[in-house]
Amino acid sequence: MRQQPREFLGWDPLCGEGWGALLATQELVPTWAQHQAVTTPAHPHTSGQWRHVCDQREDGALPDPGDPQLPGPCQQDCSVGDPGHPQDLPELQCGQGRAAAAEGHHRPRPYLGSGVDRTAIVDVLTNRSREQRQLIAQAFRERTQQDLLKSLQAALSGHLEGIVVALLQPAARLDARELRTALKDSGAAEDVGVEILATRTPPQLQECLAAYKHDFQVEAEEDIKSETSGTLQDLLLALAKGGRESYSEIIDYNLAEQDVQALKQAEGPSTEGIWVLILTQRNPEHLVRVFDQYQRRTGHELEHTVRNRFHGDAQRALLSLASVIRNTALYFAHKLHQALQETEPNYQALMRILISRSETDLLSIRAEFRRKFGKSLYSSLQDAVKGDCRLALLALCRAEDL
Repeated sequence: MRQQPREFLGWDPLCGEGWGALLATQELVPTWAQHQAVTTPAHPHTSGQWRHVCDQREDGALPDPGDPQLPGPCQQDCSVGDPGHPQDLPELQCGQGRAAAAEGHHRPRPYLGSGVDRTAIVDVLTNRSREQRQLIAQAFRERTQQDLLKSLQAALSGHLEGIVVALLQPAARLDARELRTALKDSGAAEDVGVEILATRTPPQLQECLAAYKHDFQVEAEEDIKSETSGTLQDLLLALAKGGRESYSEIIDYNLAEQDVQALKQAEGPSTEGIWVLILTQRNPEHLVRVFDQYQRRTGHELEHTVRNRFHGDAQRALLSLASVIRNTALYFAHKLHQALQETEPNYQALMRILISRSETDLLSIRAEFRRKFGKSLYSSLQDAVKGDCRLALLALCRAEDL
């Protein structure tokens, strides 16, 4: 039997006429005449068939939040991947239902503290893709002539404010901000710098670097040169150029053997460039074969040589890069675990990773976390995180892994 469509949030998260109804009836703010659908899974923990809740207005106008004739279930046979429809996001869309939009204008407006319903804000923003959140912000500005981001910054504070700001920023701007902060913060460049420059796709990296120049009026490469030195500088500059070879189905055993021999011989002074060249230019699939072959030839893992050959920030950066190459999901699982093990959780790292990976490989990260540490990421967050941001981080994590 076909399930009823998921319900939408229907109350006002901020004081102000029409705010909650705006999010309830136009939370994705599609162009109503273009029939942009809101996709929801047939089952909260599957990514198979998807259903849609669409508008039924054809005059191109956005409905008034107080209009009782709100959109109902789509009567058309929409399929995921059709033009104008968001792609299915099984890792993002998994969650509980919301109050019916058709009832939204009848609900009393809850006031929390200075007029803010933090739970409603978190529920709306964490259950949407980044693109959808941008559409929400656009509709809010059109309806109220106010900036949604500035309004929420004025209403919130602390770590929750930081999470909401990050959720509403384009991904490239968030990455640029985090990269800038890392380069200006002594001891963070080899950590956050490698994370951003080594784990983003080539298009994402180019957008990040463009946003960096736009927001800070300087090229990221110039800041890398002024804030770092030595092997770490060479490594970050090579990653920022985005020159890594693309994956090829052809296995080049000769090149793998050449790389192994080059790394074995690169143990003297002035040979750091060989390590940087191979680890930043070869595609990950090739490098995994190099790592395996290196261990067979030497009797120990490549990371063992890195620990003996390099020191300080260069060693930490190369070890992080090797971890990304071997298993990106496990790399992030380790980073999340480390952030939770500190006396005070590293909220910035938790926020950055959960938001940046929520639409890509968060399910894989959660699985690696539980496999490696014997406890789910969700439970770990529940135990370690306190305060207003706890709800937001748990919502980004999505669900318990049994």
